[in-house]
Parts: sequence; C-alpha cells; structure tokens
Amino acid sequence: MMRRLAFLLAPLLLAAAGCTATAEQPERPAPATRAERPSPFADCTPLTVAPASASPAPVGKAGDQLPDLTLNCFTGGTPVSLRDVKGPAVINVWASWCPPCRKELPAFQRLSERADGRFQVIGVNSRDSRGGAQSIGEDYGVDFPMLLDQGDAFQRALERNAFPLTVLVDADGRIRHTDATGALDDARLAALLQRHLGVRV
Repeated sequence: MMRRLAFLLAPLLLAAAGCTATAEQPERPAPATRAERPSPFADCTPLTVAPASASPAPVGKAGDQLPDLTLNCFTGGTPVSLRDVKGPAVINVWASWCPPCRKELPAFQRLSERADGRFQVIGVNSRDSRGGAQSIGEDYGVDFPMLLDQGDAFQRALERNAFPLTVLVDADGRIRHTDATGALDDARLAALLQRHLGVRV
C-alpha cells in the first residue's frame, strides 16, 4: 500500500520541484558547419596590373581586343573586366570534364611558374561546376588566377566552341593568336609564346 502511494505521489512531488519529464533541456550548440575549402587558385587582382618586366607588343598586324566582358574570380572579390586585363597574357579556357583540358593543365601551371613577371597565365573555367574546378585545381596543383564563365560567354564572343582553347594576348591587350588544336605541351606553348608574343620561356 505504501509502495502504491509513493508511486502515485512521485509525479506530484516532481512537478512541484520543477523536474518534470517535459522540462526544457539545455540548448545544445548548433553543429559547426564545415569550413569551405580554400581555393587553390590565386587572386585575380593582379590581372589588371601589367607584368613587371613585360615585353612591348610585337610589331605586326594588330589583333582584336579582348571581348567586352566581365567575369567573376574563382576566389571572389571584384569581378574582372577582360578589357582591363594587362598583357602579355596566355588565357587557358578549360573545364574539369574535358580530358584534353586536364592533360594540358600541368603545362600551363609550369608556364605560370616560368613567367618571371614577363607575362601572365590566366585560366577561364567554362561550363563547369565550382566543385569540379576546385578538385582539379587541387589535384593538379594549379594556382594561377582563375576566372569563372559558367555560360561560356567568352568563347561565344570569340566565336569559338572548342575545349581546350588558348588565347594569346599582347601587351596592348590585343589577341595575337587563338589555338584550338587540342592539349598543348610545354614545347608547343613555348613555341606559341615565341612566335606570337615574342617571349622566350
């Protein structure tokens, strides 16, 4: 009888003490969201500053200016107007789903390491996912500046629909050559720079 009475009185005593089963539990801190991976690519701010020891534009037939387009930088910050890009520059248009693009990216990375302030190497990631570009950049150790062109506006402005695509721009910001012959290697890149920009690498 006493046991039954204690069983009936226990909820009343707990309620009086403020320890009911429905009492609010202390709030747990929200789980921390996983930090976004740092970008493997360089900032785009230097693209609008002429390379320190850039060669003057080679004498010869002047080409067209870069298209009047503004593209976002992979690392964020102020979007870059292509007309403000200072040459000489080698622009590589690529996508992570394109096997020849992946094949030639290491050659462009080595080219950027040999630039020595004479020219710029710029990537334009086109028709791709941010995650795909990020992974390829990490896997291949690509760290030159990268612009984003999800709607392939750059290629359409050049009237080119090829992947990969390489555009050589002189010190005056004029297009000297556009190459869509497939994956380029170190020797072919060196020959193109010598012939169209007058730069030895």
